[in-house]
Amino acid sequence: MAINLTKGQRVDILAPKFLIGLGWDPAKNSQHKYDLDVSAFMVGKEGKIPNENFLVFYNSSLKTTVDGVQRPVSQDGAVIGSVDDQEGDESDGGDDEVIDVDLSKIDPQISEVVFVVTIHEWELRNQNFGQIRNSYIRICDASTNQEICRYELDEDFSAVTAVEFGRLYQRGDGWRFEAMGNGIRGGLGDFVAKYYH
Repeated sequence: MAINLTKGQRVDILAPKFLIGLGWDPAKNSQHKYDLDVSAFMVGKEGKIPNENFLVFYNSSLKTTVDGVQRPVSQDGAVIGSVDDQEGDESDGGDDEVIDVDLSKIDPQISEVVFVVTIHEWELRNQNFGQIRNSYIRICDASTNQEICRYELDEDFSAVTAVEFGRLYQRGDGWRFEAMGNGIRGGLGDFVAKYYH
């Protein structure tokens, strides 16, 4: 049975391979499409990514082919990013974007993976998370497709244009997931500044 998390709640992740699914329903009355992007920042104990190949996002230089589709991938092959959904309206109750994670491949220098969702061209399109409903992040066991846990954003994010949805972090010999829900007014560059520079 899946666990419904609240902000700050944590759960052990026992499945070595799993999917991170993210979904949202944008407002219908916008003159622009909503292009939300999911990124994974793989950071070390000092809180920084070792190099740019540990940032997995739509424009990553490293790619891998999954089922005939090119997808961004981390340097160690542990995190495979999502295909960029530029329309923002494909969920129909399902995941908009999916990230594959294989804990057995994570580079030893990585101790945490932070999952961030940003709104592409939010300034130009005058968009924010207050115009988006039913936002969630969930983890599913890759072998059984069973949902392990889910975290739904239920706060007012009308001033927010980018959100740290959750993070995986190493604890002892295992890994845990924490529901974060930390929003900022900014974009991907702000998180690059936080976790890279």
